[in-house]
Amino acid sequence: MSTILITGGTGLIGSALAVKLIAEGHHVVTLTRKKGKVEQRLAGLCEEAIWDINSRQVDEVAIAKADYIIHLAGAGISEKRWTDKRKKIIRDSRIKSSELIAHALHVIPNKIRAVVSASAVGWYGPDIASSAGKSFNETAAPGNDFLGETCRLWEQSIGEVARQGTRLVIVRTGIVLDNKGGALPEFRKSLRLGIAAILGSGKQMISWIHIDDLCRIYLKAIDDENMIGTFNAVAPAPVSNRSLTLELARRVRGPNFLAVHVPAFALRIIFGEMSIEVLKSCSVSAEKIMAKGFRFLYPDIESALNALLRRPRGSGSARDE
Repeated sequence: MSTILITGGTGLIGSALAVKLIAEGHHVVTLTRKKGKVEQRLAGLCEEAIWDINSRQVDEVAIAKADYIIHLAGAGISEKRWTDKRKKIIRDSRIKSSELIAHALHVIPNKIRAVVSASAVGWYGPDIASSAGKSFNETAAPGNDFLGETCRLWEQSIGEVARQGTRLVIVRTGIVLDNKGGALPEFRKSLRLGIAAILGSGKQMISWIHIDDLCRIYLKAIDDENMIGTFNAVAPAPVSNRSLTLELARRVRGPNFLAVHVPAFALRIIFGEMSIEVLKSCSVSAEKIMAKGFRFLYPDIESALNALLRRPRGSGSARDE
């Protein structure tokens, strides 16, 4: 049994991952600013320890007894409009937390065997910037927009861990599909009114991953000592916004929906600068993680929606009430 320290453990990914780690017999410690924030299903099953990135304080005992660190901390990308203040929060929450981890491992005696850190496919620019129309792989340069620069600084800051000699795995995560939060509930909102809202042209490609496959990638990164460096965490079959929206609508509403395109100018008004990401087509490759022997449980959007909606297409609608 290993002791695994998780930052961002109260979020969507952290909570799901903690459940799986505990089920496998690991001892989980969640770093949090205030105790009592873990999900109810985790209460009593994992330990909590305090850290504060602004004051650069972290529980030294938690660092000293951990075997691995999974670093997921960071303010939500899509929770609020991207004002200058919000963009600073998004960026600082990632960079300062990474710097604190690297500093802690430098000054606190520890036995950390590996650090597995989140990043995002926001690293990549639009598909038009990829080589010869191919999907982006891990060697691609960062995009020149807000998320591209944020991811570059994020990975650079946690990279100090590797420079200290600790095995580091960086997981560039796509759009996470899960019923508990993230993108899928947002896609389903308009379906309650019988409207399948296709964003812009709908042709933009979405690089996505089922929450279970994402957790399995983190587990593999812990177990596989040959995993070093950056890996994309995306399903091998990106899907267009239009295809995802209509596939979801058919499964949730059967034939009882109206497909409506939300024009790009309206999305720019609603989301501001964030609309760049909503409208961006970004096809990301899963080849590197698959070459490490990882096999996806949900390699395509059909299998993912089957699992998430628990009702395969053709067996009746999983209607939102």
